[in-house]
Amino acid sequence: MADGLLAILAQHVEVQGVAAEGWLFHSRGRAIPPSTVNSWWIRTREAAKTDAKINLHGLRHFYASGLIAAGCDVVTVQRAMGHSKPSTTLDTYSHLWTTAEDRTRAAAEGMLGEVTTADGAGAGQEHG
Repeated sequence: MADGLLAILAQHVEVQGVAAEGWLFHSRGRAIPPSTVNSWWIRTREAAKTDAKINLHGLRHFYASGLIAAGCDVVTVQRAMGHSKPSTTLDTYSHLWTTAEDRTRAAAEGMLGEVTTADGAGAGQEHG
């Protein structure tokens, strides 16, 4: 969990406390129903006057995509998303990880850049 999020949650616990049943986000000791959280999200989105119609599930995908873009491996993303198996994560997000072909192409591009920079030659220049 991000340190910034931990700080926000610590502040929430300081103000709201935790229900006797262990619920962090609760109303009178009961878990807040997903439908209530969703309605809060919609009101917050509308109050922000945004045209984006992203829902909470979309934010979940955004989070997973961000982890993958940052270089996290499949097991790390699986655990962060709460998937029971890495295959569930791969079934949903495999297209976001770079492939061997992507890495090979990037490596070849890097080598090309090193060679053309090292000898002062640019693309399309002839040597005499």
